[in-house]
Amino acid sequence: MPQTPETGSTGYFRKLSFADQPRFRDHLLRLDPGARQARFAMPASDAFLRCYAETSFSLDAILHGYVVDGHVRAVAELRPCGDPQTAEAAFSVEDSCRQSGVGTRLMELTLIAARNRGCHHIYMNCLATNRAMQQLARKFTKDLTFEMGDIVGRIDPRSASPFSHLREHTSDIFGALDGLIDGSRALLRSHP
Repeated sequence: MPQTPETGSTGYFRKLSFADQPRFRDHLLRLDPGARQARFAMPASDAFLRCYAETSFSLDAILHGYVVDGHVRAVAELRPCGDPQTAEAAFSVEDSCRQSGVGTRLMELTLIAARNRGCHHIYMNCLATNRAMQQLARKFTKDLTFEMGDIVGRIDPRSASPFSHLREHTSDIFGALDGLIDGSRALLRSHP
């Protein structure tokens, strides 16, 4: 598991649920102005981010997070685009977790979730200046195009299989177990 340089802590990956909305909101609010611009392709105010976090779990989106010491530090979002076979993937990664493999693992989890839901086309849209996102997209596709000032990547995941369903289910179980362990550690730290 990747370690965050600022804390030296090891995190874990798991699906986020509606109960994680405050953690997701706090993650978005911790993003610096450049990361906000990279994620939303515009300046994003605190009010915008609060509203975005409030509605994110009601849009049939699947969110995977990287959690360190109870704090969500990176998120991958898979959002349907109207057509059930097409979705958009978006990522937000705090500075302490960049260049550590977190984005790659979040992309792997996102692709498995997309496969298992019958999604055949995933689009990643990023600013032409967002080199980190382009580098991540290139690990999974060569189909990057320049459109109206943005870079658009298209990934066509393979079809679902019993193995892909097992991989997602196993990841969900380990994510839940890691969450329980993390919660227990936090409880022990708060009650010496």
